[in-house]
Amino acid sequence: MATVYVGHDLKLNRVIALKVMHPHLAQDDEFVRRFMGEAKSAAALSHPNVVAVYDQGTHGAHTYLTMEYLPGRTLRDLLDERGRLPAGDALEIMAPVLAALGAAHRAGLIHRDIKPENVLLSVDGQVKVADFGLARAETDSKQTKTGMIIGTVAYMAPEQVVTGRSDTRTDVYAAGILLFELLTGRQPHVGETPLQVAWRHVNEQIPLPSQLVPGIPPRIDALVISATSKDPAGRPADADHFHALLTDASLELPAAPAAPPSPDNATSVLGVPGLPGPGGSLPDVAPDGRTSVLPSVHPTLPPGGHTGGHPGGHTTVMPRAMVPDEPPREQVMLFDRILHFITGKFVLVTLGVIASMVIGWATWYQVSGKYDHVPKVIGLSQADAVEALRAEGITYAIADEKEYSETARKGTVAEVSPGVGSKVDPGETVTLVLSQGLTPRKIPDVTGQTAEQARATLKDFVTLTEEKKPGAAAEGMALGTNPKAGTEHARDEPVVLLISSGLAMPNLSGKSKEEAYAQLETLKGQLNGDLPIYEQTQTDPAKENGAILWQNPAPGTLLKPGDAVTLGVNKKEDCFLSAINPFCDDGPDDKGNVKVPLVLGRAVDDAVKKLQERGLQVDVQHRVNSGRVIDQQPGGGQRVPPGSTVTVYD
Repeated sequence: MATVYVGHDLKLNRVIALKVMHPHLAQDDEFVRRFMGEAKSAAALSHPNVVAVYDQGTHGAHTYLTMEYLPGRTLRDLLDERGRLPAGDALEIMAPVLAALGAAHRAGLIHRDIKPENVLLSVDGQVKVADFGLARAETDSKQTKTGMIIGTVAYMAPEQVVTGRSDTRTDVYAAGILLFELLTGRQPHVGETPLQVAWRHVNEQIPLPSQLVPGIPPRIDALVISATSKDPAGRPADADHFHALLTDASLELPAAPAAPPSPDNATSVLGVPGLPGPGGSLPDVAPDGRTSVLPSVHPTLPPGGHTGGHPGGHTTVMPRAMVPDEPPREQVMLFDRILHFITGKFVLVTLGVIASMVIGWATWYQVSGKYDHVPKVIGLSQADAVEALRAEGITYAIADEKEYSETARKGTVAEVSPGVGSKVDPGETVTLVLSQGLTPRKIPDVTGQTAEQARATLKDFVTLTEEKKPGAAAEGMALGTNPKAGTEHARDEPVVLLISSGLAMPNLSGKSKEEAYAQLETLKGQLNGDLPIYEQTQTDPAKENGAILWQNPAPGTLLKPGDAVTLGVNKKEDCFLSAINPFCDDGPDDKGNVKVPLVLGRAVDDAVKKLQERGLQVDVQHRVNSGRVIDQQPGGGQRVPPGSTVTVYD
């Protein structure tokens, strides 16, 4: 698309990247528009993970952008160097990529070309998404230029391949492929030609990353499979949703080993703060339970003091006031008896409580405790349902077949077996059946209803949108639906209600005069009788007598009361008015000669057919190669013997 140079901004004295479109592409107005669209799209995104665009312009035949210069390399360079990344590193890179896409999606933009080459890694650790040149405002046309698919085939969503349509979920698909490649070091679909790769995106399921790299957590497997669902409805709705699921999935990764404690805040080998490690010393404890540091002194006994041994060879001196007096012997004996009685009762009560707890636990375990219970997963997305089952430690599987449902939207869980709340033995597999959509119903006919009545009639179709167009009904009246009435249609698949923006002039060309007047009389009634009709006659020998040759206003023109309609009506001359009338065939004369038809202005093939129907030979001569007869010999209306040659010139 362009060549990128390192440049210098003379005004602001900074290094910039200068992106100059290739000259042969500058000839294509559509490509220039998309190139300039890159500047407008990206400049509107002020986000730390989006490469900034400063300016755009032209210089002579050159079209250019000035952009943020980012020293470093691409994510493709990193993958070429390392092959694949550990799961933690892969998620760490994907998070800012999805943050950038999320900002674009919130602004109504889609990128359409997410791949490692468009993810830049700066030397200071920044991750930025570049090349919004293929982005398009989400509200613009969803269809690309006829015959053109924009994007890189290895990261292209199935709907891009089949229909060329793009939305936020096509970016999610490409980001899912990118995550797969970071985790495994390869793209999920390869082939000898781009067409083979595209075919596999449409028809083959992405493999689980853990099948290629053992040890990847199931939560990350589920995240990749959800993001790369062939059905867009089964993917996260946009990059922000994908980012939230990615953040949750990162919790499945093993925690990094804890750093050793610093000497200033050491924890003992027993794991209790404040206790010494090997070689440490315990603090002394005063009789009232408070910790105190008592000095060691020489073995000198002060008057009234007591001595005690000290490991250091010194004598610890304690004031007598800190040593309690011994109680009388009788008090000690009474205290021992009371303590013995209380202790015995306590032991019996404790044993009884423990026995009751053991019996209760055993009963609970046999009745319920050894089972898991299926959580409420009906209506959840596949990723959320899998997360709920994993949180309960339940093994799960996804059924191959999908089912229609009365309540579960397309891509969510429609059924679970065993059912919600059921007991599940350890190791038993719970099967999730995904919804193919809300149960189909026939689309009712709303033609002729008011818009409000039509909306009420179609209330069961939950993705109803409206489109205004001219039609054979007054403004605000329903013209019908797309798909048409009577079609069996899933209730969460899109249905378009067609609303009349006003009465439109029908196409009357080729109809008989009677048919044309019947249609116009209907329109006249809808316009309260205010629709004057005029005729002009002319002759076209190729059309039936009374056929409508042209009309004014043109088909599709909105009509309003007082508008006049003029019809061009074909009127052939009667054969008896002229013996040489070239517009009618009155058969051979009394000598057997036939009349040469007038074919001037006809297409050459049509003229040859008309002459041959009269039993005449035809010689076509080319003068200007116009494709239509500009002259003929003999002329129209002359009589010649059957089998004569008529020369026509085009």
